[in-house]
Amino acid sequence: MTELQTTTRPRRPRPKAVTLTDAAAERVQEIMTNAERPYVALRVGVKNGGCAGQEYTFAYAEQIEPLDEVVEDKGVTILIDPKAILFLIGSEIDYETTKLSSKFVFRNPNQTDACGCGESVTIIPAKALDA
Repeated sequence: MTELQTTTRPRRPRPKAVTLTDAAAERVQEIMTNAERPYVALRVGVKNGGCAGQEYTFAYAEQIEPLDEVVEDKGVTILIDPKAILFLIGSEIDYETTKLSSKFVFRNPNQTDACGCGESVTIIPAKALDA
């Protein structure tokens, strides 16, 4: 019997699950700097709610959980809740300020609809690539 030899070749870089605009990265940095205690990152997720069915969520993360997707972009770290990853793949997170509001905005290719007020969305999960 012959021994199977394996060689380790470098993996190509994996694309980020989500990206942040400069404005979003600056706002995340500001939020983390002004937090009442040190946190490791902001956790982004999706929950059921609102008239369109789902809402984006942000929460302080005290630790990185084993299944969190860690995204480092433009000098900040965000975590993606593992239950939300298929809903958020390919999204760009922006931060916009208008005369009436300041908020994070998701440009999500998986989003199919949104309610009139913009607080909730309908998202279909990304499909796995065929091997």
